[in-house]
Amino acid sequence: MLNMAICFGQDDYLSKRKVMVSDQIKARGISHKPTLEAMRKVPRHLFVPKGLMSSAYLDTPLPIGHEQTISQPYIVAFMTSELRPKPKHNALEIGTGSGYQAAVLAEIVDSVYTIEIVEPLGLEAKSRLDKLGYKNVKVRIGDGYNGWPEAAPFDLIIVTAAVEKVPQPLLDQLKDGGRLIIPVGPIPEFRMLQLITRRKDKFITKNKLPVRFVPFTREKNKN
Repeated sequence: MLNMAICFGQDDYLSKRKVMVSDQIKARGISHKPTLEAMRKVPRHLFVPKGLMSSAYLDTPLPIGHEQTISQPYIVAFMTSELRPKPKHNALEIGTGSGYQAAVLAEIVDSVYTIEIVEPLGLEAKSRLDKLGYKNVKVRIGDGYNGWPEAAPFDLIIVTAAVEKVPQPLLDQLKDGGRLIIPVGPIPEFRMLQLITRRKDKFITKNKLPVRFVPFTREKNKN
């Protein structure tokens, strides 16, 4: 959980976060209380480059370097709320980025495993999450296609990069009754955000929202 001692005295953005949640998220129909509470708490301005801190609570994605972005607050809230996270859940995230989505999940669930293929981003995210006191988040640098088998099965999986086809290893690592949310589609710009629920050996897919995400990156020589 967030180390409030670190943020105390420097978090002048509380009112902006409250406005972000009320005007960008609740006003657009998201009512999942744990998600709203987490997004009121996590200091998004600490997850963006210093030069963009003043823009951290605007309803827009922001660049975080290495051709990657932090998603707009509404999309983070939407994806989180669709997973219906609960305190005892075990979560996997593919695409750590700056660590913001992992922090939001960590405010709600028991454990978060997150994988980032861009090493500098992953290392920065790990350091940031550690400093903020998120002891229930584990960060791995590497290709997220194969998930995190030794920590599986997962109650929920969130993928923050676009794919043309859902990786089978992620489906395999989803617990019975678990949920996976992922942007899917062949179109370079816009993809469809899909919510996949596992029912034993069946996977029920629902199209939720057209979105724009950076493409899923694989290690070289990987298919």
